[in-house]
Amino acid sequence: MSLLMEISENLQKGRAKVVKELVQKAIDEGMDANTILEEGLLHGMGIIGGKFKNNEVYVPDVLIAARAMNTGTEVLKPLMVSSGVKAKGKVILGTVKGDLHDIGKNLVRMMMEGKGLEVIDLGVDVPAEKFVEAAIENNADIIACSALLTTTMTEMKNIVEKVKASSIGDKVKIMIGGAPVTDNFRASIGADVYTADAASAAEEALAICLA
Repeated sequence: MSLLMEISENLQKGRAKVVKELVQKAIDEGMDANTILEEGLLHGMGIIGGKFKNNEVYVPDVLIAARAMNTGTEVLKPLMVSSGVKAKGKVILGTVKGDLHDIGKNLVRMMMEGKGLEVIDLGVDVPAEKFVEAAIENNADIIACSALLTTTMTEMKNIVEKVKASSIGDKVKIMIGGAPVTDNFRASIGADVYTADAASAAEEALAICLA
């Protein structure tokens, strides 16, 4: 089995220590940082994402795979910076004001990072202004917001209005998600994309950034 396949397989099994050693080995063998990232780490995370979408693996499996991926990317970071490997896009992520749920949001972050996107996670209870400020500051491609309560869904409308009224209104796409959120609701508030699960959110986000 090739070294890159070994990285991918061990990442899927959540073996962070082994992944770290294998990434270091690949670097020592003179492998390109981007190749290790794309064909080793992101490859493994992509498989986990697909399995999660099909209910073949569950949240804990995704969490340990993501931890293994983070361990691997830490080793790669200095190389990626020096060779100028850029993220495929930037996403501002957060749970809307009044809502303190973060499990879904954290899964979305891991899945998006697993697609090679840079995610700036603002946490929970995030006011509309903060989403907009962060998007401007980081020159983001996407604002992704999550709500788990029907009472906080209306905050998403605020975010859409604030984005449309700002200098980045025509540049940033707005993605929404969360248990009570639907595509009809997305259409009614004028957001760009609704996805039902974390794996789909990551796929859509990547498609937007590569468009």
